[in-house]
Amino acid sequence: MKWRGRRESGNVEDRRGMSGGGMAVGGGVVGLIIYLLYNFLGGTGEPPVMPQINDEASAGPVEERMEKEKDLASFTKVVLADTEDVWGALFSKEGQTYSQPGLVLYWGQTETACGYGSAASGPFYCPGDGKLYIDLAFYDEMQSRLGAGGDFAMAYVVAHEVGHHIQNLNGTAEKLQRLRGRLSEAEFNRYSVKMELQADFLAGVWAHHAQKTKDILDEGDIEEALNAANAIGDDRLQKRSSGTVVPDAFTHGTSAQRMYWFKKGFQTGDISQGDTFSDPSLN
Repeated sequence: MKWRGRRESGNVEDRRGMSGGGMAVGGGVVGLIIYLLYNFLGGTGEPPVMPQINDEASAGPVEERMEKEKDLASFTKVVLADTEDVWGALFSKEGQTYSQPGLVLYWGQTETACGYGSAASGPFYCPGDGKLYIDLAFYDEMQSRLGAGGDFAMAYVVAHEVGHHIQNLNGTAEKLQRLRGRLSEAEFNRYSVKMELQADFLAGVWAHHAQKTKDILDEGDIEEALNAANAIGDDRLQKRSSGTVVPDAFTHGTSAQRMYWFKKGFQTGDISQGDTFSDPSLN
C-alpha cells in the first residue's frame, strides 16, 4: 500500500506504556480472535486466561518497543485517515455528516466504554465510545499465527472495524443488540455472521473509493486482504483447531463468504449492494 508521506489521522490516542487491568470485551473481531488464540494454544473446557501477545515485542524498555512499532503506528494512522476521507465523502453525498471514530493504541489491556479490552482479543470496536482499539503486536500475530501477512492485510483489519463504526452510526448494531436474549444462540449467531460479512463488505467499499481517489494500492494488495479474509473464516478456524466444522457456531462467516463480501464491496463501491441481512443464501 502506498502510505508513506501521507496524512495521518489526528483521532488517535496513544496509551502504549500505560498500565491497565480487567477482562476482554466483545465487539468487532474480538470473539473470533479469542476463539482463535484459545484453540491455537490448545485450550479446552474452561475459558482461557488471557495469553500474552507477542512476548518478544512486549519485552524490554518502552522506548525499544515504541521504536519497533513506529512504522506500524504511522501506517495505522494513515489507514484511519483514508477511511475518514472516504466515508466523509460518501456520507456527504447523502446529505449526512460522518462522525469519525477514534483510535486507541495500547499494550496488553486498556479500559473502554465497553469494559476492559485485551490484546488477546485482537483489534475491536467499542460502540459505547465509538473507538477502535488496537495493540500493534497483533499485526505480528496475523502473520505468524494466521499466515496473513502484508500491509494491506492490516489495512483490511482497520477498515473492517471502521465498518462496525458505520453500522453503529446507521443503527444496525443497535438493532442486532436488541435481538440478543430473544433468539437461541444458533439463531443469533446467524445474525452475527451477517453483521460481520457486512463489515467485510464495507471494508471493500472503502478500498474501492480509496483506490479511485488516491491510488493507494500496490500490486498484490487486494490478494493480501482476501488472504486475510480467508484465514479468519469460521470454517477454516474450526477445522484447524478441532478438525470439525459446526455451522451453527459460526459467528463471522466462512472463508468463502468473507472473501466474497469484501471482494463485492471492492468491485462495486456501492453501499446499497451490501445488505447481507436480506441475502437468502445467509439464512
